[in-house]
Amino acid sequence: MKIAIIGTGKMGSWLAKELSEDHEIAVYDREVKRVKELRIGNVLDALDELETFAPDLLINAVSLQNTVQVFEDVEKYIDKKCMICDVASIKGEIPKHYEKSGRRFVSVHPMFGPTFANVEALSDENMVIINESDLEGAKLFENLAKKVGLNIFHYTFKEHDEMMAYSLTLPFASTMVFAASMDSKAVPGTTFKKHRTIAKGLLSEEDHLLAEILFNKYSLVQLERVTARLEFLKHVIKGRDYEEAKKFFDKLRKNVG
Repeated sequence: MKIAIIGTGKMGSWLAKELSEDHEIAVYDREVKRVKELRIGNVLDALDELETFAPDLLINAVSLQNTVQVFEDVEKYIDKKCMICDVASIKGEIPKHYEKSGRRFVSVHPMFGPTFANVEALSDENMVIINESDLEGAKLFENLAKKVGLNIFHYTFKEHDEMMAYSLTLPFASTMVFAASMDSKAVPGTTFKKHRTIAKGLLSEEDHLLAEILFNKYSLVQLERVTARLEFLKHVIKGRDYEEAKKFFDKLRKNVG
């Protein structure tokens, strides 16, 4: 299969590397230096060169806020038979674009942020493949996931974004609250240092990604759960109620497994 990848950040570069083993790849990025350093596949100097390459599949791996715009920009350069693909962590308005375009599509979410994951050992990481995706496109990513050892999950667009509010917004918000409460003069213990390392990794991500995760329309439900539990914890602390605290700790241990 001929596959064009637009955007060669951490995820786009990883996809180019893995897919180039079995497919003909072309890559494009506005930062020309980044594409040439990748040294994989055919380098496209401009989007209109997609016409000559004539991909069977176009993977849109640009930043989340630019995903729909890039789909619109490449539309005139790819054949109607070309399948399109996104790897966005929040699907948001992307399903509406797919419906409007009338094209075959595959929507996936490789759930391993390159900041934390070891891309050479992904057996504990996951990939979501959206149920509404074209069967051929879904099969391609299922094969890729199996090859590198990723666990595969299938959700609808709606189920995906609801799940992301839980699995992304919840830890993101908790880490941000920790970072907001940090005192640079504090003497860090082991647990504190571990939390600080997580916070540094999270805050190394681009602002638009962090914002889009939080702006997921299902995020507020999760944040309200956080604030409710904080209020309960404050209640336990104020009452110095050991028995209530023990019940709370037991519940937490059950939750984390």
